[in-house]
Amino acid sequence: MEAFENSLAFWSSILGTAIALLGFVNSSRRLAVLGLFLIAGSAAALLYIERQRERLKRATVKIEGRSIDSLNIASLGRRLNRSLVIQQVNQVATITDEDMVMTWRYRGYCWVSRETVIAFSIDTDNHIPFHQLDCLAYDVRHDPKRRHPLRPVLLSADGLSKKLAVPLLKPLAAEEPFDVFLACALPGCMKTGVEYYTSTLSVAQERVRTSTVRLVFIGDRPRWLRVYECGTSGVAKLVKDLRPSRATPQRTEYADVANDVPAQSARIYLFRRTGD
Repeated sequence: MEAFENSLAFWSSILGTAIALLGFVNSSRRLAVLGLFLIAGSAAALLYIERQRERLKRATVKIEGRSIDSLNIASLGRRLNRSLVIQQVNQVATITDEDMVMTWRYRGYCWVSRETVIAFSIDTDNHIPFHQLDCLAYDVRHDPKRRHPLRPVLLSADGLSKKLAVPLLKPLAAEEPFDVFLACALPGCMKTGVEYYTSTLSVAQERVRTSTVRLVFIGDRPRWLRVYECGTSGVAKLVKDLRPSRATPQRTEYADVANDVPAQSARIYLFRRTGD
């Protein structure tokens, strides 16, 4: 299919050039315009094909033989957030057997004249319907004691990658700071063997000042945990082997703190549990 589309665009370009030249030679304005129109159309088609090829390339992330399905699906439909500037990101994923509870806290400021929501992305390898997710959010800046819980709204398709919108208690104005917290419980989304957790950023800015991700395992401790980073190229590279920052017989915690993080990137935490 891709070869056919490339061939069609190529021959449209050749035909357009020939018609345009014929129009200029014969002083036919109609032919010249038609030829230029075909050339412009073929150029646009080739550009579209190249963009689609790049999207598919970014959507084939595979690490150590493990396909990162939720990230691959998210990459196909991901859109940049152009209304907010995120300065600090704090995420915690608490994993107990097959269940996981995730929390996010985003701080930054508004980039546009008015904004009423902030978007979050939930990416998991197993499909959990949105109505089964227990999600609550708080507009911490306007509700520091967290007395007014907010219910996120599903913006995207209800699949492995979900885009949620949290309505703010008060609209944000230009350069006004925000501080939003979201907690979400995902039952049955983890299994033994090789698994992963992803932390994604998709905002229209160059860098995020600070990103902190903590993974907490209750009970079964991973045999190893590795951090990979994937940018806009779709290529994942190993950043480091992460060691526990705290450990007790019942609880093991890993902390990954990164500064000056690319604002369109994903960090993938790959680990292995045996279920012993």
